[in-house]
Amino acid sequence: MTIQGRLAQLDWKAIEASLWQRGYAKIGPLFTAEECDAVIALYNKDEYFRSRIEMRRFRFGEGEYKYFKYPLPSLVQALRRHVYPHLAIIANAWSKALGEPGDFPMSHAHLLTVCRQHGQTKPTPLLLHYSAGGYNCLHQDLYGDVAFPLQLTVFLSRRDRDFTGGEFLLVEQRPRAQSRGEVLDPEQGEIVIFSTRYRPVRGTRGYYRVNMRHGVSTVHSGLRFTLGVIFHDAK
Repeated sequence: MTIQGRLAQLDWKAIEASLWQRGYAKIGPLFTAEECDAVIALYNKDEYFRSRIEMRRFRFGEGEYKYFKYPLPSLVQALRRHVYPHLAIIANAWSKALGEPGDFPMSHAHLLTVCRQHGQTKPTPLLLHYSAGGYNCLHQDLYGDVAFPLQLTVFLSRRDRDFTGGEFLLVEQRPRAQSRGEVLDPEQGEIVIFSTRYRPVRGTRGYYRVNMRHGVSTVHSGLRFTLGVIFHDAK
């Protein structure tokens, strides 16, 4: 079955409820083991990428990642294109709850048009690689004035077989309160959809904004690969 077909079978109401309640939703496994291996195999093929980032150089952590260039690999392009309309509905509802214009278009092609109008033309899907000792500091993936409020990560490696450690981290920075963290251990092929920057939380006087950051804990052994899909492009 195609990625589009698999996405159509997901319980999007439950995914939406989880995003409202927690700021993230874990789904899948959506990718097959063969698809995960095929994406990992791209890492050593430089013709698919526009740049390589060593995390230590920028004090982002330990490890490296590569940004894909256009045209994206077909599986990455299909995932980005067909997940987006489902998330645009949620993104606009979040904007409305926070009293923001929002108004995210319902097609991903239209979102990229808006990005180009703001000088954001570089693709942002990326393939991340960690070995023993690798980690990713808590951060947000913002690349310009246009920032879609949701993104996703596909977990390509097999936990406790290909690597140990390397948990996925999400931290909520609540106003006038201590931060709250989540630690996730997805299986191969699973996807986590999560907030890019902030999410709405209902308070006594309506909704308020809660900042969120994500990262990766230290990998203890082996190799860990993930695919990151960000929907807005970069300058």
